[in-house]
Amino acid sequence: MTKRKVEVVPYSPDWENLFNSEKALLKDLFGKIEVGIYHIGSTSVLGLSAKPIIDILIEAENLEFIDFVTGDIERAGYEAKGENGIDGRRFFLKSNENGVRLYHVHAFEKGNQEINRHLVFRDYLRTHPKQAAKYAEVKQRAAASNPYDIESYMVEKEPIIKELEKQAYKWRPYH
Repeated sequence: MTKRKVEVVPYSPDWENLFNSEKALLKDLFGKIEVGIYHIGSTSVLGLSAKPIIDILIEAENLEFIDFVTGDIERAGYEAKGENGIDGRRFFLKSNENGVRLYHVHAFEKGNQEINRHLVFRDYLRTHPKQAAKYAEVKQRAAASNPYDIESYMVEKEPIIKELEKQAYKWRPYH
């Protein structure tokens, strides 16, 4: 099995367009079921270097709504991964024909603390460009030193994430 390359690239304005088109597709799959669909992760922060995978958060009234449309999400090209290590999450990933990941979808029930954590972190980085630049430096260094080891990449950037999350919660404790 070939390990996937850990690649952090400069910000691309295309990321917002990719999110918007995928958001429209996902919204259609839910039909009349009301869900919040948010662009999260580094690709959602203007100017921030990132792994070129669009992270999407879906907030549903309950997880049964997510489970109800899982088959439709899979038919739209996603692989359902269940909770994938986070209690109360439904995780989906979409790759291209070469196996390169394009989208990660994280779906949670309304009120799950992970929703607030992702949105506050994103909003903090969007409004604090110096902190976002500091985060980008750590990510680029971690990717360069762990080009085929996603776990080590994640471990290396964990301290800056914890530090920035703490600052983000002081800045905006509740979303």
